[in-house]
Amino acid sequence: MKLIVRDDLAEYTQKDLEVDMALLPPWRREQALRYKFFDGQRDCTLSYLSLCQALKEEYGIEEKPTFVLGEHGKPSLLEFPHVHFNISHCAKAVACIVSDRPVGIDVESTDRKVSPALIKHTMNEEEQRKIDADITQFFRYWTQKEALVKLKGTGLQDHLHKLLSPKNTEGIELITEDHSHKGYVLTIAFQKK
Repeated sequence: MKLIVRDDLAEYTQKDLEVDMALLPPWRREQALRYKFFDGQRDCTLSYLSLCQALKEEYGIEEKPTFVLGEHGKPSLLEFPHVHFNISHCAKAVACIVSDRPVGIDVESTDRKVSPALIKHTMNEEEQRKIDADITQFFRYWTQKEALVKLKGTGLQDHLHKLLSPKNTEGIELITEDHSHKGYVLTIAFQKK
């Protein structure tokens, strides 16, 4: 399993983006240019280049991959169906993970406002109590839930309160990294061997 995190986004310039976009295959460059603003173009570009870096470092793959989307939008690699990957980005970081088994990842900025209505809608009572004591706990739970649904490839559904229950996480490992000092929390979800 290989994780690549780019959390140097504040230093990333328009010139950096131009150089990096030249490294993209035409289909991905077109996709990046569909974003109107710099941040979207940067995130699209860096997530793909991070994937390429992870594939090279973990598997020795130097070929530029093509994505195929599953039923609920989860991407896989056309040329390398045995390799699993997932990408996430927020205002503070771009993260990519590759693995020989299904995997999900989510990264969220910790400096954004979270409404009480959102907490109530997405968290069960026990989770809400812990969030009341420490708002950063919201981002830990949220990234765990997002990484889990990205692992399963099912998309977010209405059972958010039960998502982290033992029944839903059986056979799954969740690793959460709190980088609040850098402004984000990251969670990886993967199938246990």
